[in-house]
Amino acid sequence: MSTIGIFPASGGLGTSTYTHLLKTVSPSNVVLISRFPDKTPQVYRDQGVHLRQASYESTPSELEAAFRGIDALFLISYPSHVHEYRTGVQIPALDAAHRAGVKHILYSSLAFALPDKDTTLAEVMGAHLDSEAHLRKLAAQGPDFSWTAVREGLYHESFPIYTAFLDLKDPSTTEIRIPHDGSGPGISWAKRDELGEASANLIAQYAQEPAGFPWKNKLVVLTGPREWSLADTVKLLSTVAGRDLKICPVTVDEYSTQLQVVAKFGCSSLARTWATAWDAIHAGEASYVSPSLEQLLGRPPEEFDVTIRNLYGSHADQ
Repeated sequence: MSTIGIFPASGGLGTSTYTHLLKTVSPSNVVLISRFPDKTPQVYRDQGVHLRQASYESTPSELEAAFRGIDALFLISYPSHVHEYRTGVQIPALDAAHRAGVKHILYSSLAFALPDKDTTLAEVMGAHLDSEAHLRKLAAQGPDFSWTAVREGLYHESFPIYTAFLDLKDPSTTEIRIPHDGSGPGISWAKRDELGEASANLIAQYAQEPAGFPWKNKLVVLTGPREWSLADTVKLLSTVAGRDLKICPVTVDEYSTQLQVVAKFGCSSLARTWATAWDAIHAGEASYVSPSLEQLLGRPPEEFDVTIRNLYGSHADQ
């Protein structure tokens, strides 16, 4: 079987992916690469996974060394929405993997520009499109390298970033002030752990039979089973919170200067670039519903309302 690497093997998606992967693949064939490998849970270390140290801030030669001997690498995107900065750290990592002899990269892209567009209105999607294009460029250099870009659905659990960091447990909040009126098109929300499980199944498919892998040099779109407008999303959140919540459309300037928004992004200028996500949502970039998640899971994906009720229960402010 192919040797599989996951980088970075930390964070929500990375941890979910290797947790599911190790249920079907021998730990001796798995390399977990992270900034702090000693923080890997002991249960997986006891099973015999290989641990290596590296991060996106490592030098190109350090990254190349970390990727050496790996056949299939799941490369999880850098956690920043800033287009140029994110592209600037991801392209060197892709090049390092290519130089190291990685045969196939599965890249965790994002579910904007759906289903297969190569342009976007969202700043957060820009570096993903750059990375997808770079993978195509590397694959064009010869038949020994291939790729799969996994456009991972917008997480159920990430709804706060699309609702001005709404806190369901704060009863003083009733207005959601965003540069969007809530009408469709909407978002085909997907549960993060199911995205990790589906990604693990994709990786295992490649590792077990590289020659017959059906997603070679292709995009895979993983979404939830239905589209939710932001108005429908907030209606559900109102039910769960036990209080009336409503969207109050505001300008980008008004959105980006809210205290809780500035606190999350660190400054209003970064909040302004994030606000392009609503332009993309309004244009229908996140509304496409794909059957691929259900196919990879072998069952219907969990609905958005089920996840939110399980996370918060009813009357989350009590």
